[in-house]
Amino acid sequence: MESAKDFCLPNQKGEEICLKSLLDSYDYVVLYFYPKDNTPGCTIEAIEFTKLLPQFKKLNAIVIGVSADSVESHKKFCEKHNLKVQLLSDKEKKVLKAYKVWKLKKTAGKEHYGIERSTFLINKEGKIVYEWRKVKPRDHAKEVLQTLKSLIK
Repeated sequence: MESAKDFCLPNQKGEEICLKSLLDSYDYVVLYFYPKDNTPGCTIEAIEFTKLLPQFKKLNAIVIGVSADSVESHKKFCEKHNLKVQLLSDKEKKVLKAYKVWKLKKTAGKEHYGIERSTFLINKEGKIVYEWRKVKPRDHAKEVLQTLKSLIK
C-alpha cells in the first residue's frame, strides 16, 4: 500500500486543513479531486457526497474535496448548493501533482492540463487503501461508501 502524501491547504472558510490532523481525528479520509466548482459533474459529485455525509460520519470517515479553485469560489459553491463537505483550494497545484491527478487532457481535439477526477481512500495509518481514477460523478459517492463499509466488516 502506498503512503498518502501529506498536505495542508485552506478550506472554503480559509482555515488550514492538514491530512495529518485529519488522521488524528478520523479512521478514514475520503480525498476526492474534481475539476471545477459549479460545473455539472462536480456539482453532482459534491451534492451526492453531502447527502451521504452522515453515513460516512458513522464510519468515522471525513470527506474532503480538492480542486484548483480559490477559497472564495469554494465558499460560493458551498453556499449555492448547501454543501457540507470540506473543499480545499490547491491554487498552486502541489497536492494535485503529488497525487498525480494533474494530467494532460483532450477536450474537443484540444490538449490542456486539468484535473483527472479521482478519489483516494486513506486509512488512519496514512496508507491509500483504495483509489478510483477517471471517476464518473453520478453514484460515485455511493460506490466509495460501499467500499468503505466492505473494508470495515
